[in-house]
Amino acid sequence: MLRFVILAAMLVVSNSQAREVCTVVADAASGKVLAQRGECDRRVTPASTFKVAISLMGYDAGFLKDEHAPLLPFRPGYVDWRENWRMPTDPAKWMRDSVVWFSQQVTFAIGHERLAAYTQRFGFGNADVSGLPATEGPDLSWINSSLQISPLEQVAFLRKLVNRELGVSGHAYDMTARITLYGEVPGGWTVHGKTGSGGGNGWYVGWATKGRRTVVFARLLKREASETGEVPVAIQARDGMVGELAQLAR
Repeated sequence: MLRFVILAAMLVVSNSQAREVCTVVADAASGKVLAQRGECDRRVTPASTFKVAISLMGYDAGFLKDEHAPLLPFRPGYVDWRENWRMPTDPAKWMRDSVVWFSQQVTFAIGHERLAAYTQRFGFGNADVSGLPATEGPDLSWINSSLQISPLEQVAFLRKLVNRELGVSGHAYDMTARITLYGEVPGGWTVHGKTGSGGGNGWYVGWATKGRRTVVFARLLKREASETGEVPVAIQARDGMVGELAQLAR
């Protein structure tokens, strides 16, 4: 109960800090859109929401083993924008703490050719992982760079994930579901999801299950450069989506 009170308080704060670009919820089985508002066909950087796709690739390719293997050491020179990235990281911590350098190590192990092939097969937005010189090439192509995706395209990708139509192993689907688990939210829905932040955009994308029903969702918020706030925009997107999901999924 306390958690839900805290979430409600954060929602009040979030409304004053970032504007909603899009919210979309669809039935995973039929594809029927249950709720849609805003500009949902505009492509922006996927940022860390691409970790869901990287997870599927890493487990399918065999580089990722389970929740806790491999455990990779942090090395000087790795991306260390946050203090809690400067330590050994396994797949569960990678997804939970959104560790960029771990994503890079997975994509290095896969190789750029296979990374591009997977992204094309998944139909992930414009599927362009070539990168830009300003973002150091393909190993950061998903952060304010060449790879772009819209909320509607996020939902289309997630439907294929939930329905196991992406051509990867059963283990890849199972483990990706396990490390993206958020938990049970108001209304009795069990949520799997991933936040993402970049260029003032804040994402929360994923899927939720209740009984025999599964829905997929995407929420995108935007904070202008001149705006500030204590709650990160991606966390606003997550908490707003979680708080509203039961109503939107009716």
